[in-house]
Order: sequence, then structure tokens, then C-alpha cells
Amino acid sequence: MRRATGMGYAKINGLSLYYEEHGSGEPLLLLHGGLGSGEMFAPLLPALAEGRRVVLVDLQGHGRTEDIDRPLRTELLADDVAALIEHLDLPQADLMGYSFGAAVALRTAIQHPGAVRRLVVVSTPAKREGWYPEVVAAMGRMGAEAAEMMKQSPAYESYARSAPRPQDWPVLVGKTADLLKLDYDWTAEVAAVTAPTMLVFGDADAVRPAHVVEFFGLLGGGLRDPGWDGSGLPAARLAVLPGATHYDILTAPTLTAAVLPFLDQPVAGA
Repeated sequence: MRRATGMGYAKINGLSLYYEEHGSGEPLLLLHGGLGSGEMFAPLLPALAEGRRVVLVDLQGHGRTEDIDRPLRTELLADDVAALIEHLDLPQADLMGYSFGAAVALRTAIQHPGAVRRLVVVSTPAKREGWYPEVVAAMGRMGAEAAEMMKQSPAYESYARSAPRPQDWPVLVGKTADLLKLDYDWTAEVAAVTAPTMLVFGDADAVRPAHVVEFFGLLGGGLRDPGWDGSGLPAARLAVLPGATHYDILTAPTLTAAVLPFLDQPVAGA
């Protein structure tokens, strides 16, 4: 991974939240997937940190951030992210999240609209039914007992190397399983998101294509012809990456090519 230009722990909401910074420029916070850490973004970091202040965050119980006596809930984690933005003395930041981290990024834009300049949501739905039925069923079957079997995974290898208490792996798996069993539907709140938003999915994602279209429509996208002059172009953007799945989308060579032009666009009133 590219060498960090800064790192530290933010004391917020009862957490000692680990973050590290790469590069300089407009701030961009990267939020990792479930059971992962900021290291998940290593393939993207050189491109994203070129001309940007990229902040990798290890969310509650993940990576170098020790767990606390609190369930994993996207709403609570969104409060943590907003508090980190304030801790870093930033008026606003761009957010880009993947899967679990994308849900946290989305909740941050919903709960703390003033803190989010631009939002990139990679491979997560706006409601639980947006996943394929077999994915929802697998989420429902997951439990803390899966922790031992998952010790063969790259996620555990990274956790064992960086976590303050590697013995808490079953706790993280159990809390993640509890989160995955919760039903949710944020569609009404998504329709009120004010930050310019880009949705990114693989064409073989774990999220149903019909829901991708629905999600985009909630943000004002895909509802009408924008006209020959583009005057009706929505603020929202949608990228569907060919040959990408939910599990390898962060290594898709087309991901940064899709996201960077969106992040580089000026924001009205900024």
C-alpha cells in the first residue's frame, strides 16, 4: 500500500477510531466493506490519492479500531464518520464506500447532509430486498459460529495482522451477522439526499439490476431524456462495470476510470 502521509486515532462516540491519510487536496474518505479495513482500497489508492487528501477509515471493530460495547449499526457508524469529518476540521468531505461501507456512506449523507460534498456508493442497495433472494437468505443464516471456518479467509488474515485484539474475531463476525439479519428500506430517505451521488455496480453484482435502476431513479436518474444539449442531465450518475461481481469490483480496472471524473466535477455553490 502507498505510504501514509499521516495516521492517528480519533476519540469520538466512545471509539478510538483509526484513520490514515494519503496525499493532499480535496478530502475523500474511503469506507471499507464488512469484515475488512481500509487496506481493501490498496488497489485504488495510487489513482485516488493523486491530487486528493484520501482518508482511509477503519470502522468500529474493524482493522485497527477496537470494538466497543455497542452493536454494529449503519446509523451509528454514520455518526462516527460525520464526527471524524469534524475531528479533521473539514467543512465537508467526499465519501466513497464499498458494500457495508457504502451503506455507512449513504447513511452519512442521509443523517448529516451538510458533511458530505459528493457521494460514491459502490455495490450496496437502498433496501434489503435489493439483494438477490439467495444473498438475503445467506445473510439470514450467518452467525458467530462461522468465525472459525472464516479463519481461512483473507479477511481474517488481515484482521489477525492489524486488530488490537485478534481474539475478538468471533465478536466481529457475530455482530456483523446480527446486522445482516436486519430488514431496512431507505428508499424514501435516499430520494431526499442532496449530495451529488454516483452509484457503481458490477454487471454481475449481488444487487438485482432492477433495484439498481430503482435506486438510480430515486436520485433523479434515468427518468427522462436529458435533451440534445444535456440540459436535463441529472446530478446523479450510474456506472455498471462489465464483468465485475460484488466480490471483485474493487479490483476492476474500470472502477477508478468511472469514479474520478465524477469526483473531479465542481459542486454547485462550493
